[in-house]
Amino acid sequence: MKRKISYFRLFLTMMQISAFTFGGGFVIIGMMQKKFCDELHWVKEDEVLDMTAIAQSAPGALAVNSAIIFGYRMGGITGALVSTLAVIIPPIVIISVVCQIYDVFSTNRIVQIALQVMRAGVAAVIVDVVMDLAGKVIETKDAINIVLMVLAFIASWICGISSIQIILFFLMLGIVRYFLERKKVAQ
Repeated sequence: MKRKISYFRLFLTMMQISAFTFGGGFVIIGMMQKKFCDELHWVKEDEVLDMTAIAQSAPGALAVNSAIIFGYRMGGITGALVSTLAVIIPPIVIISVVCQIYDVFSTNRIVQIALQVMRAGVAAVIVDVVMDLAGKVIETKDAINIVLMVLAFIASWICGISSIQIILFFLMLGIVRYFLERKKVAQ
């Protein structure tokens, strides 16, 4: 469902999130959730979880996938294009500048220390996003989804099963569950 929002505001918001997000897709999803759900009230919490699942399941960069999905949700095709453009501009500019001065960056002790410290902050933000998403699954009180979440964690963390395999398995499982529930309702 498309919401009526200002494309300019969407562009500025997405660009701001992108420009100040370090650490990858999970961090940007957390920032989008806080901005679009908690601050602007453009989406509901359960929608964020659904959009995140879709973004993770699609090929490509998680930040761009999320921008496309959030943008589409906010303003249809135009919203998706606006969000995508806003999300890719800051990294393109920053990486272009870094490439020009890479030799200075790579040997500068201050930059190296700053990047090491940033890793700790990024790790904390990613843990926050994961805890928040897991909390939302637990809040549903759907025992099957909670068990599946724990099993997916065990499969990934302990067994070392590829994320791709886990996502594909859960996609198939979701489709089977849908048809089983649909058959149950029809009876």
